[in-house]
Amino acid sequence: MICVAISDKNIDNCLATLKNVEMAEIRLDLTEFNLDEIKKVFSLQKKLIATHRPDKHTEEERMKNLKAAIKAGAKYLDLEYESNEIYRKEMISYAHSNNCDVVISYHNYENTPDLEVLKIILKNSFEFGADIAKIVATAITNIDNAKILSLYNYPGRIIAFCMGNMGKITRIIAPFMGAEFTYAAMDEGEATAAGQIKYSNIKNIIQNIENSIG
Repeated sequence: MICVAISDKNIDNCLATLKNVEMAEIRLDLTEFNLDEIKKVFSLQKKLIATHRPDKHTEEERMKNLKAAIKAGAKYLDLEYESNEIYRKEMISYAHSNNCDVVISYHNYENTPDLEVLKIILKNSFEFGADIAKIVATAITNIDNAKILSLYNYPGRIIAFCMGNMGKITRIIAPFMGAEFTYAAMDEGEATAAGQIKYSNIKNIIQNIENSIG
């Protein structure tokens, strides 16, 4: 499955995109939707991830918006690996009480750590309470891609891939390695991470691979 990362501040553009995709991540820190708009989006019968990165908002604001999204029907909550324990525990409890799976996500925008470090992050994510552990690093060489993809050898629901041009191949391979979904950019709109492939492009690539292997 392909998850389209949505950052458009225009609610109508967001709703139009959601008509044509199976799954999406709504970046509430970038869309800056108000509570009514959040409820409108997440009440749709779609697989939606509620994500609110901490850059420009207080923890209280983020919690309020994420809880509104979960209450309205979000299927997944994405929490940062670095989140403080009190915030993390409250949000995980709220998500699970509303039948919402928790993704704990680690991002490294500079490089790819050693495999032993990645394994510790993976282990910690599940111990924190993740239903899905998401580990994303930046590929400098193909060795980084290999390290990230090797995480699929370990048990649990895992999404792991690399950012950057070098890492694009991992976004394509991830679903074939066991990831429940991979991320793509909107066809009309800005990417939310380096190396994101447009939705229609990655959809065609994955379909062609599936057709070729039967």
